[in-house]
Amino acid sequence: MSAVQPDSYLTLHYRLTGPGAVDTVNTFDGAPATLTLGQGQLSPALETLLVGLEEGTRQRFELAPGEAFGARSPGLLRWVSRSVVDAARDVPGPDPVPGDMLRLRLPDDATGHSLLTALVREVDAGQDAVLLDFNHPLADCETTFEVEILAVL
Repeated sequence: MSAVQPDSYLTLHYRLTGPGAVDTVNTFDGAPATLTLGQGQLSPALETLLVGLEEGTRQRFELAPGEAFGARSPGLLRWVSRSVVDAARDVPGPDPVPGDMLRLRLPDDATGHSLLTALVREVDAGQDAVLLDFNHPLADCETTFEVEILAVL
């Protein structure tokens, strides 16, 4: 059996659960994920937990607040004009409301290959602006990371 190395290409199922045992990501009920460690597809803290696990291993990790995705940064909250948000949206949709998750193209990428995800925190209709939170949804949260390694290449 192969063990995960820092640069391994993996096929795996994984689940990330935050406060209230709410799944943020769960591939166990669908297609597995494929990724290469060291490419930023998972946080460095999560990748470190995978190194050394062997094919067929299923394991659960409990991470302290901030351990999986770092601390919340107030600098990642930004007021953005509605016109900029509308132009940057990956998929057009209704007017954003607090709680919406938006996928936004980076300003220099018209192809949509470089996307950021942001949570709408507030909408100021008078200023025609939206307060976007670019922090990871599980930043500063206790996180459960459950993983099953299907294949290591």
